[in-house]
Amino acid sequence: MSEPTSLPTGAPSAGAPVGPDLADLLRASARGDQVAFAQLYDATAARVHGMALRVVRDPAQAEEVTQEAYLEIWRTAARFDPSRGSALSWLLTLTHRKAVDRVRSAEAASRRDTTYHQQNQPIDHDVTAEQANASLEARRVRGALASLTAVQREAVELAYFGGYTHTEVATMLQLPVGTAKTRIRDGLIRLRDAMGVGQ
Repeated sequence: MSEPTSLPTGAPSAGAPVGPDLADLLRASARGDQVAFAQLYDATAARVHGMALRVVRDPAQAEEVTQEAYLEIWRTAARFDPSRGSALSWLLTLTHRKAVDRVRSAEAASRRDTTYHQQNQPIDHDVTAEQANASLEARRVRGALASLTAVQREAVELAYFGGYTHTEVATMLQLPVGTAKTRIRDGLIRLRDAMGVGQ
């Protein structure tokens, strides 16, 4: 599949609507349909750019992450599985990963620029234990997330990993606000039970 001849550049407009046929546009993009891909970009660029900006917190970096995300979307559109969540959730998850990678890369570069002395300070035992506990906790959370239904996981990920409000989640998933709140609440209850909180 050849890449689209011209990918839109710059920050997208804030008012780009999210259409109801994103899954169809993704499937068409997977077949190399550049017109469908352009429509997908127009329908989702504001959300994708917003997610990137929320994570990297720098407009120029966010534009670069948005471009990288859409190139990855073009190349991997065939991997979208509607049984695991909505097209928008898939796009935002991919964008979130790209943005986190960018932040980690910047942090790694910053660490490389520090002096030898700073890099070789002895690590306090409590810090090591705290890091080990955080790693174990992250594994528990991932395992608990896997126990949710697809619709619960989608709503919880947008609300807590994406940082969106209940109203924004409802808009993105094209649901009534009450339904979105219910999915998030039920997902959190199921997460709590899966992690044994309060037991």
